[in-house]
Amino acid sequence: MLNPVFEIATTVINKADRDHPADAVLRIELKRQQRLSRESSRETALTVFAYYRWFGWLDQQQPMSQQLFQAVELSRRFQHGRASFTDDELLAKALPPWVAGEVVLSADWVRALQSEPPIWLRARPAQGRSLASRLGDSYLVDDLPDAICYEGAEDLFRTPEFQDGEFELQDLSSQVVGWICGPQPTEKWWDACAGEGGKTLHLADLMQNKGLIWASDRAEWRLKKLRLRAARAKLFNYRAVLWNGGEKLPTKTKFDGILIDAPCSGMGTWHRNPQARWTTTPTDVAELGAIQEQLLSHATSALKPGGRLVYAVCTLTKRETTDVVAALTQRFPELQPLATVNPLHPAAPPSSQHLMGPRVKGGNGMFVASWRKAQ
Repeated sequence: MLNPVFEIATTVINKADRDHPADAVLRIELKRQQRLSRESSRETALTVFAYYRWFGWLDQQQPMSQQLFQAVELSRRFQHGRASFTDDELLAKALPPWVAGEVVLSADWVRALQSEPPIWLRARPAQGRSLASRLGDSYLVDDLPDAICYEGAEDLFRTPEFQDGEFELQDLSSQVVGWICGPQPTEKWWDACAGEGGKTLHLADLMQNKGLIWASDRAEWRLKKLRLRAARAKLFNYRAVLWNGGEKLPTKTKFDGILIDAPCSGMGTWHRNPQARWTTTPTDVAELGAIQEQLLSHATSALKPGGRLVYAVCTLTKRETTDVVAALTQRFPELQPLATVNPLHPAAPPSSQHLMGPRVKGGNGMFVASWRKAQ
């Protein structure tokens, strides 16, 4: 008979597939287990993610209980001695074979993918040190004073600090995107693929709740979550509107800055979402690259002369990063590459393109490119 953790983990894995992500299925199943302790809930989540993280090592012919036990043991072994796994072993087993044709693989990157990801918070402006002290089990990132890595075990969503809007859960690399945008309080910005609003709220904070942000998405339910988050944070300098990514834009406004945080294959989040390694395909990469080019092409017309365009994707594939940049620059010669500083590496030379990965400080893999429209 399975122990409760393995039993729930097995249910999640059996229900999860390409259309039903494991993390979403896991949340539903844990809500049904009202008598499960917080520690057992956490152990269940770790077991599910360990299964997908170490999937390439498992014998699918064995009973699920044995596979889960092996996955957990592999995870523990890795935590206590990464060197016990050779580079060749990790490169051969941690990812599906097609990935080698899309990115330049390195053992350091794969080791980062096999690590359990940190929890990153974004404090409200100038409140990072105070918040980290009150939450405990936290440390600040030197070059990003509002970025906090939380290492505790509390349910952050239940803390009074979260309820009072003092912080958002936002990945470190995602926070870097906002700083690269560098919006000013007097400007108008468009967060064209706003989703649930993580970057919209960061832009709003950087603009001191002034100016104006248009936040658009193709899904009303995501915009609804954005509104709830903005209300909790007491940020109101935005308008949320639907946009399906087509030629007809949601407004005739001309913007000082446009952020396209485009839908992508999400390869940069595979340390957080290891199931996606085994459900994403090369066809997805090709189709998403075409969508990204289309979104950029349509949105560019809303940019003022002298305005800034920022393209961000949490992936690393050439077809979704440098290929997209090259295609857009060729199609719109009025867009001039704009060199910016990556705040995680302030001493490095400014560049119009930044590629970040989890092997640096544990943030998601992220690609960011910037342009300025000719006057």
